Amino acid sequence: MTAFHVMSGAGDVYTRPVVNKISVADVFDALRRGLDDFREKPSHYVFLCLMYPIAGIFLALATSSANLLPMIFPLISGFALIGPIAAIGLYEISRRREAGLDTSWRHALEVTRSPAFPSIVAGGLLLFGFFVVWLVAAQTLYSNVFGDVFPRSISLFFSEIVGTPEGIQLIMWGHLLGLGFAIIVLGTTVVTFPLLLDRDVGLVCAMETSVRATVANPVPVFCWGLIIAVSLIVGTIPLFVGLALVMPVLGHASWHLYRKLVAPPVV
Repeated sequence: MTAFHVMSGAGDVYTRPVVNKISVADVFDALRRGLDDFREKPSHYVFLCLMYPIAGIFLALATSSANLLPMIFPLISGFALIGPIAAIGLYEISRRREAGLDTSWRHALEVTRSPAFPSIVAGGLLLFGFFVVWLVAAQTLYSNVFGDVFPRSISLFFSEIVGTPEGIQLIMWGHLLGLGFAIIVLGTTVVTFPLLLDRDVGLVCAMETSVRATVANPVPVFCWGLIIAVSLIVGTIPLFVGLALVMPVLGHASWHLYRKLVAPPVV
């Protein structure tokens, strides 16, 4: 495990980065800085994030058959669970801009050369595991509410969801279930991947730092999670195309939020 720097950093020493106390104003300042990064060379970032609207459309098409219709919302909403790892290239662009280095889009791919890349991959697999568990939980919830009867069309599916007591029950419990998954992922990854990109501290240390940052700043981190949720909802409305703008801004802002939440190492 130490060869992959998962449990500890490159020096095989478990470190504990110092966590700062921040305010809600710092969250919005991080968002503003993320927007500034996006404005620097927006064409680069839109190019990098075209995968998000394309993937969103693909997910919708993949679930267009009747048997898979109930999985449309879990797939789309669960897609946000893997957002922290998907934005890793954007963290690198913000890091380079902050350091006064070249910010050409090709540098987003240089994260594969990072000493912490194995830990980053391990973290990505963990997030994918959360995604799969979320899909299973959502499917189980639907089966418990509606049984094994699947809608025969999209219109019938939506009428059942919004026009029946079972549908309202599914919406209520589905949102509560999704909130639980979102809190777990946000609390364990709010600074995990930016920290790994910045310092090879090991995945366990990075996730533990995220938890400590969340516990120390519950209101600002909750505010950040709310901003992410609202932004992603808005981004999916115009056939997911808005995600090509929303995701870069959120990705860059995540880097700046990390800078505020975690103190730099003592030299």
